[in-house]
Formats: sequence, C-alpha cells, structure tokens
Amino acid sequence: MSVKLKNVIELVAKEKNVPESIVEKALIDGIRTAVKKEFGYKNNVFVEFDRENDELKVLLKKKITPFVDNPKRDISISEAKKIDPKAEVGKYIYVPLDLESIGRIALNVAKEVISSKIARVEKNILFKEFKDIEGRVITGTVRRFEGNDIIVDLGRVEAVLPEEEQIRKEKYKIGDRVRALILKVIKDGVYPIYEKGKTKRFIKLLDKEKPLVILSRTHPNLLRKLIEIEVPEVQEGEIEIKAVAREPGDRAKVAVWTEDRNIDPVGVVVGLKGKRIQNVSMELSDEKIDVIEWHPDPAQFVIRALSPAHPKKWKIFEKEKRIEVAVPKNELSLAIGKGGINAKLAHKLTGWHIDILSEEDFDRLQQLAEKNG
Repeated sequence: MSVKLKNVIELVAKEKNVPESIVEKALIDGIRTAVKKEFGYKNNVFVEFDRENDELKVLLKKKITPFVDNPKRDISISEAKKIDPKAEVGKYIYVPLDLESIGRIALNVAKEVISSKIARVEKNILFKEFKDIEGRVITGTVRRFEGNDIIVDLGRVEAVLPEEEQIRKEKYKIGDRVRALILKVIKDGVYPIYEKGKTKRFIKLLDKEKPLVILSRTHPNLLRKLIEIEVPEVQEGEIEIKAVAREPGDRAKVAVWTEDRNIDPVGVVVGLKGKRIQNVSMELSDEKIDVIEWHPDPAQFVIRALSPAHPKKWKIFEKEKRIEVAVPKNELSLAIGKGGINAKLAHKLTGWHIDILSEEDFDRLQQLAEKNG
C-alpha cells in the first residue's frame, strides 16, 4: 500500500522551519524503525520514497518456502507467485506491506523517531541562528520567573536572564519588555555562574529540544551595542568605542576615539543637548554615562577617565601599571566618587591601578622619594 506524503512533508517542514529533505528522511527512518520493532528483524525492512509518484512504500524481504514457519520472515510459494509469477522456492522476494498492518504500538514508535529526528535538526538550526547573533542586543517579553531568574520569550526560544546578570534596582512583571545582550548560546550541557572565581551554580537547559540562551543586562558590551544602535557614526566606523566600564544601573564610563580631526567624538556620541546618550541611559534604568575621549598616552587617558575631577600632576610606574595622580583638595571627593565608584570605573576603563592623592600629599611623597633617592 502506498501513502501520499507530499502535503504532510511540506506542512511539517514549514511548521518546524526545517528542510523538506530532513522531514522526508526522518519519516523514512521512523517507519523503518517501527516496522523493525513490530516484525523483529534488522535486515529485512526496506522503505522507499518515490518522489516522482509521491509515494512511500514499505517492503519486507521474505524467503519463499513451501511451508511457512514464521509469517514475519517467510512467504509461501503460492502467495509469492501472486506478487511475482516467476517466484521460486528458496529465493527471496520483496513483499509490499500495508501500513495499517504495522500496528498501533509500532506507529507510535514511528512518531517518536520522526519527532526526535526533526527536533534534533530544529535544535541545530535554532542553535546556529542564535549563535550567529551572540553578542548582539535582542528584545523579548518576560514569560515567567524561576527563583530570581527571569525567563524571557524570544519567539522561537525562551531565554534566561540570570539574577547575576540583572540590574539590581530593576523589577519586572510578566508581560514586560526586556532588552538585553545575548551573552551565551549553548546547545547542550549547562551554563556555569561564577562568583569570586568559584562556581556558584549552574543553569540547565529550559527545553532539551532547544538551545539555552543566556541574556545579560549588566555586561559592558550591552552599553557598547546600545551606543552603536543609537549613534550611526559608531555603527559606520567613523567613531570607535575604545573601552567601556560599568557599575550596572548606577554609572558607566565610555572612551571614544576617531581618526577624523574634523569630528568631535564625544560630542557626536553625546548628541545634541545630550539626547543620544540620554536615550541609552534611559534604556539602562537611568545609568549615568560619562563619555570621554580616549588618548594613546596612558597618563592622559587616566586623567580623562577621572572626569569630572581635573588631576594636575601625575607619576607613572610602568612596570606595575600604576599611576599616582594629584588633584586639588576640593576635587578629591569628585575623583574618588561616592563609594569609590569614579576611581573604580576609571581603573576598569584604563586597566591602570590609580592612586588618587591631594596635591599636598602628592608633593610630600615626591619630596620623600627624592630625599631617599
């Protein structure tokens, strides 16, 4: 018995977003597995798909015998001659199988095999699709909560915004829009969360048939990407973002640079009346963003990074990658920042260890160094 399958294959392929050839192969493998299970043989089942006539045929290889001991394996000469008048005892013949005779259990096996094979292909396609956009910004909808983790609906997959990747002051409810960085895409296994160099916990696959997508609202690259989206000059390469440092939800520093002397990189990124950087700030729960101009000289870069303070003197220790800077006494608190945030961000941005001193303390240390020199 033949079964028309073209419409079924097209429908499943469209629904699962996989090639028709994959569905066709899964169908053939599924039927073959089901028939083998039902009839108990490994090498006597053949499944063919006739593309031209759009027919699936299942054939059992049986031995022609005068007496049938095992009807699953043998066929009588009289029955064989109905299929092939030239049939002879001792030889083999391919007997068409009516799919209705496969049985309910076997058909369920076929469905499971087909479903499993298509799911694997679908998972691979989804993995590649999201892996290709790893590191980009995506928008989703809060679907539910698992502990303190937020499950975000991205359409074809659900992603996880872990507690550790959330801006602390942000609160969400089901249905809220979330814009985040695609931090990591994993096909199988778990995603480890580290704290102080040790594994704190693991995030498992939400659905074994789909990849695990991890989102972040705290990663520096989220700020970088949001600026790229907001500022065409950055997206087009006229202005380069050299470094980004964040204390998520509180404050951030961004170093920008351009080779074009006719362009003010800071002014362009900040925008007219600060509009561009305000838009980015609002997206990050009003995170205050300082935009500074990068400088190839480490000392000049550090001085700019300590804005809004204005260091007057400095001394570099190259081997230690450390710099001592002197600021007016009345700017000391500005340079350090509330809770040390300004100094911390300047260190993250430049990669240099920064010792902030008052001008008086700086001069005293210099004099002491010269005296001991």
